[in-house]
Amino acid sequence: MNSNLKEKVEQIKVFITDVDGVLTDGRIILGSQGQEFKCFHVHDGLGIKLAQEAGIEVAIITGRKSEAVTRRAAELGLEEVHQGVGDKLEVLEQLLERYNLTREQVAYIGDDLNDLVILKEVGLAMTVANGVDEVKEVADYVTSKAGGQGAVREAIEVIVYS
Repeated sequence: MNSNLKEKVEQIKVFITDVDGVLTDGRIILGSQGQEFKCFHVHDGLGIKLAQEAGIEVAIITGRKSEAVTRRAAELGLEEVHQGVGDKLEVLEQLLERYNLTREQVAYIGDDLNDLVILKEVGLAMTVANGVDEVKEVADYVTSKAGGQGAVREAIEVIVYS
């Protein structure tokens, strides 16, 4: 790990993740009765628990709203779950104020163009192996794993074990 990345990692107090394409593989399955299905990887859930045990607050900020996300977040004991968000930067500002943090103390992992605005404002910008090129260009760290395949766990381990 280069010294610049190590310095950024050492400051992290909050880890924020997007959902579609990061905690999931990005596919959205719609049932005939209006249900929405998402697949979450167990490794990511254990990674989130690892972060919590290390004293790192974990939050979700996602543009879509889904009962599946609500349920998974509850299983993981996540209190900061922000769905249907149009302005992710606004939610970031609220979290900074609520937890009395600076932007340098926040890590965010996203995968697509709607994540760029927040990725450019946090202390540690992360993306998944299959994130879009524009996001990879601003990321401090790109996981070796794809979204929905343990990428969040990998990102958290970089923070916790560095």
